Amino acid sequence: MVMRRLLAYLNPHRKAMAAAMALLLIATAADVAGPLLVKVYIDDYLTPGIFDPFALITLAVTYLVLLVLSAVLTYFQLFSFHRIAHRVIQELRMDVFGKVQHLGLSFFDKRPGGALISRITNDTEAIKDLFVSVLSTFVQNMVMIFGIFVALFILDVQLAAFCLFLLPFVFGLMVLYRRLSYRVFHTVRQKLSDLNAKLSESIQGMNVIQAFRQEERLEREFEKTNREHYEANMKSTKLNGLLLRPAVDLLYLLALILVLGFFGFDIGESALQIGVLYAFINLLSRMFEPVNQMMQQLTFLQQAVVSAGRVFELLDEKERAPARKGNDDPRITEGRIVFDKVTFSYDGHTDVLKNISFTAEPGQTVALVGHTGSGKTSITNLLMRFYEVKHGQITIDGHPLSTFRDGELRKKLGLVLQDPFLFVGDVKENIRLHHPDVSEEDVKEAARFVQADSFIEKLPNGYDEPIGERGATFSSGQRQLLSFARTMAQKPKVLVLDEATASVDTETEEKIQQALSRMRQGRTTIAIAHRLSTIQDADLILVLHRGEIVERGTHQELLSQQGLYHKMYLLQQGVRDSTAQPGA
Repeated sequence: MVMRRLLAYLNPHRKAMAAAMALLLIATAADVAGPLLVKVYIDDYLTPGIFDPFALITLAVTYLVLLVLSAVLTYFQLFSFHRIAHRVIQELRMDVFGKVQHLGLSFFDKRPGGALISRITNDTEAIKDLFVSVLSTFVQNMVMIFGIFVALFILDVQLAAFCLFLLPFVFGLMVLYRRLSYRVFHTVRQKLSDLNAKLSESIQGMNVIQAFRQEERLEREFEKTNREHYEANMKSTKLNGLLLRPAVDLLYLLALILVLGFFGFDIGESALQIGVLYAFINLLSRMFEPVNQMMQQLTFLQQAVVSAGRVFELLDEKERAPARKGNDDPRITEGRIVFDKVTFSYDGHTDVLKNISFTAEPGQTVALVGHTGSGKTSITNLLMRFYEVKHGQITIDGHPLSTFRDGELRKKLGLVLQDPFLFVGDVKENIRLHHPDVSEEDVKEAARFVQADSFIEKLPNGYDEPIGERGATFSSGQRQLLSFARTMAQKPKVLVLDEATASVDTETEEKIQQALSRMRQGRTTIAIAHRLSTIQDADLILVLHRGEIVERGTHQELLSQQGLYHKMYLLQQGVRDSTAQPGA
C-alpha cells in the first residue's frame, strides 16, 4: 500500500520515465555486449596461425565504442532518474507542508513540534533516497540482470538454465531481509524523531533551562534517547552484516562452483570452452554485483518505506482546522457577537467551558477576567474558530460562526496575542503580511495609528529594517506595537485581545492604551485582561471561574457586588500599595 502510494507520484512523469528507461536498456545492452565480443576474440582469433588485422581492429574499435556508449548513456539515464526523483520529493514535501498548514490547532496540542519537523525533513529525505538511489538502482540492476541472462542463454542454454535456479535464492534472501529489518528500521526512525523532539525543546527553552539549572537533567534524558538510537542502529548494522554482502557472496561462490564443475566435466573443444568459460564467469560476476547493490539498497528501501508510512500517516491526518459548513456566504458588517450556551472540551472528556452565554453589541468592549485556567483564552480560541464548539452556538451578526469563509473571518477578526510572533523578513512585510490589498501607505497609516511609527522611523532602514527569527532584535514592547499595526492594517470589525499589554513596560502600555481607545471606536472588542486597571472602562466584564461565568457587569457594578472580581481588584491594589511603600 505504501509503495503503491509512493509510485503514484511518478504518474505525472511517465514520459520522462519512459525516456530514461529507453536509455537504460540501450546502456545495458552495450555493457552486456562487451564480454560477448571478448568471447569471440578468444574463441575465433586467439589461435596460432590465425591473424586477421582488420577483424581484430574491428573488434577492438567496436569494444571501445560500446564502452564509451555505455558510459555516456549511463550518465544520461542516471541524470534522468535523479531529476525525476528530486521532482517527486519536491511535490511530496509540498503536499506534507500544505497539509500541516491546514491541520487544526488540536492536532498540534497533542504532538511535539520536533517530532513533526522530523517527519517533514528527515522522513521525506529518507524517501528521497528511495527515489534517487533505490529506485534507479533497482531498475538499472534488474535490467542488467535480465540482459546478463539473455547473454548467458546465447552462450549456453543448458548452463544458463541451471543458473536460473539461483534466482529464487536471491529473491528469498531479499524477502527475509525485508521482513527482519522492518521493525528495526521503524525503531531507528522513531528514535531519530525523539532526538529531534528533544533538540527542538532544548533549543526553544534554553533560557528556562539555564535559569533553572536543568542542563544536567536534559543531558541525561538526551543521552538515554541517544543511546536507544545507537542500539537500534547497531541492530540494523548486525542484520546488514549477516544478510547483505556475505550471503550474496556465498551465492556467487556456489554459482562459480557450478560453472567450473560444468566445464570440468565437459572440456572437449578447449578453444571454444575457454572463450565461453571467460564470458560466463565475467557475466556471473557482473550479475552478482547488481545483486549486491540491490541488497545494500534494501537498507534504504526499508528506511524509506518506514518513513513513507510516517509521512502518509501525517497526510491522512483528519484533525483539520474547522472549515465553513454549508453554501451560505455571510459577511461581517456590524460585529455583533453572541455566545449561546457554549460548552467546549479540548480532549473530549473534561469541559473547560460550561454553558457560556453573553452578547457583545457592535462597538462594545467585553472584557474576560479570571484566574489562570478559568477559560478566558478558550473563549477567544472558539471565536477565532480555531476549535469546534462541543455544544451551543456562536453567531456574528446573526449568522452561525461555522458558515463564514476563512477569508472573511481572518480579515474581519483581528487577533493580538500576549506573545506576538514576527516572521523573518522586514518591518513592512510583517505589518502587511504579504496581503496584496494592503498598500505601503496602509502600512504606514496602521503604524501611525498605534504609535509604532516613532520607533520604526528611527531604525537604520525604517520600514525596510530586517527582522530576524521571532523578532529577537526588538524589545517586547516594539514587537507588540508591530503586531497591533499588523492587526489594524487589515481594518477589522472585531478586535480580539489576549492580554495584549501584559508583556510591555508602563510607558509602552500607556501608548498602547491610547491606541486601543482609538482602535475600539466603532469596533467590537473581546479583551482578555490580567491587569484590571486596563479594562475599567469596558462595557461588560465577564468573570470566569473553572469554565463558568460567575459574575458579569461593569467595573463599578462588580465592585459593589463584593464577589470574586472585588477580591481580585483588592489583591492587585494591595500588591501595588505594598510595592509602592518601600520607594516612598
